[in-house]
Amino acid sequence: MNSFIKANPIRCIGCRTCLISCVVAHEGKRIFEIDPDAYNFNPRLFMVKTARVSAPVHCRHCENPACKASCTSGAIYVRDNVVLVDTKKCIGCKNCVIACPFGAVEIVETAEVQHDGSPRKIANKCDLCAGVADSPSCVKVCPTQALALVTEDDLSESVADKRRSAAVAALV
Repeated sequence: MNSFIKANPIRCIGCRTCLISCVVAHEGKRIFEIDPDAYNFNPRLFMVKTARVSAPVHCRHCENPACKASCTSGAIYVRDNVVLVDTKKCIGCKNCVIACPFGAVEIVETAEVQHDGSPRKIANKCDLCAGVADSPSCVKVCPTQALALVTEDDLSESVADKRRSAAVAALV
């Protein structure tokens, strides 16, 4: 089973620390040394913040990802139970954006320039910080512990707890 990150909107204060940690995890400390006006800040998660709720939206790393099924170039694939984007194969067609039921994929500009002089655009989504030590970084840095990595064991335990509660409730 694929793991995923779950956000608790009751605990989330909308500070966006998760977004910054995501970019730093993927770009490294060089991000602090470059001109901010010359850099596209593209975290792989999205903050929803309204008057009533705030919470980041992440890729759910679906077992049968609609984004992968819709990808015409084969850029979206699953490795080690994580849904990933091969940015070299991505053609920016936006099929994955339309297919994702959670709104967890977006198209972003890269620093690369296409033949016509326009910036190359590719799909961008949470990769659970694959290949990054001490990950996922957003879970590690959240000051209110509003984010949690949900594993197969966590899900099995949650289901078992719900079944026990349902059985006890049936006795009453």
